Amino acid sequence: QVHLVESGGGSVQAGGSLRLSCAASGRTFGTFFMGWFRQAPGKKREFVAAIVSDGRISDVANSVKGRFTISRDNTKNTIDLQMNSLKPEDPAVYYCASGGVLTKNTEGITYWGKGTLVTVSS
Repeated sequence: QVHLVESGGGSVQAGGSLRLSCAASGRTFGTFFMGWFRQAPGKKREFVAAIVSDGRISDVANSVKGRFTISRDNTKNTIDLQMNSLKPEDPAVYYCASGGVLTKNTEGITYWGKGTLVTVSS
């Protein structure tokens, strides 16, 4: 069992930055892929970014490429999502996710955090 807790959400003006963090506890942190998904009101939950267990491979959605960066620290059991140049289309609840293999599909996720809200004002 893996327990995920997000932090760092909040409100920011368009063009601003936020850094989300996810703390994991439970099973050996380094054996799982970790990632971020987001869900805006009335929309499906969508992939944002993911990183494999050793941190050597990561991927981000095209919609955030060049603006968002994912990183992980296995010594602290944390992953971060640095979000720069936030746009009006970025507001959503951002969920930390974990699974056995890197995936962009919600069906492949084994564990979810409860989410943290990000709002962007224009």
